[in-house]
Amino acid sequence: MAFNLSWACVIIGCTFDSLGRISNISDVYPPLWKESPDKFSDYKVENGKYIINVWNYLERLGTYKILLNKTGKYFEKFAPENEQNILWGLPVHHGWQYRKGKLADPTQRADCGHESGDHLCISVDSWWADLNYYLSAIPFLAVVDSDIMGISSDNVTFLPPSEDQMNFCYNVSSCYSSFPDTMKKWNKFYQQVTLYSSNFDDLLKYLWVAHVSSLKVAYKKFHNRLQHYSKQEAEFESSRALFVDYLAPPLFPSALIRTYELQKGLPTQMLVSGNKAPFISDFTGFQNTVLLGLNFLHKVYKYTGDSP
Repeated sequence: MAFNLSWACVIIGCTFDSLGRISNISDVYPPLWKESPDKFSDYKVENGKYIINVWNYLERLGTYKILLNKTGKYFEKFAPENEQNILWGLPVHHGWQYRKGKLADPTQRADCGHESGDHLCISVDSWWADLNYYLSAIPFLAVVDSDIMGISSDNVTFLPPSEDQMNFCYNVSSCYSSFPDTMKKWNKFYQQVTLYSSNFDDLLKYLWVAHVSSLKVAYKKFHNRLQHYSKQEAEFESSRALFVDYLAPPLFPSALIRTYELQKGLPTQMLVSGNKAPFISDFTGFQNTVLLGLNFLHKVYKYTGDSP
């Protein structure tokens, strides 16, 4: 595990070395951030409940925006403008998924998520989209269940996807019923957020415990989605999920700029047959190095089961 962790630290270290090179601060925000909902009243209301279609990119992104807005006051002590809010990692990564076409239907049976069709559609067949659901719906519904949002826990409902509805939860009560341990971990994190005595490292610790819990549940549930992708892309997806386990021990600070910089090392396109790091001509040296490191971690885990 120590040898594998050193690879993760190399990747994170390269990211830190590149800090301070952002030419336009607006580039760090997820695509269509300004256009996304920023309050509950921006969503449809039925029978006194806010109805959110999280299979639409803008509506899912809006849940993150509300989450960032509502928790912002608790992170003012670390930096102005909410920049050090460690929940930024969630929407920034989701924005990268949208920008790179990861949320589109990989089976090509529908135009969901493709530029030629409904580009805002999030496909239930997408491995990336399904894992992200567990890092959007559960964190959001857990905060709704806290005192932070200021609304009743039964006032928010998510719409189900077109198929595989049993793989997801849609409100606070159903998420607690299906994933009690993960919901409790997120709730514990929000409890720490509201404590003025909590320092930055304390919050990172609780955040990564909850984050890893969400991801592990989702990864087991949607492993079969990998068959829709090329061998190279499927291996990257598996290694990317595994890498989160290595971000947790060093408590990677998932604030706005740090997360944006880390994303620079991720592939700029879907991987196809013939893509072999570190010899992918369309990638930067940093991207080739990151992909090589991720592939190494995946191979070690595959053959030895060595994980944090």
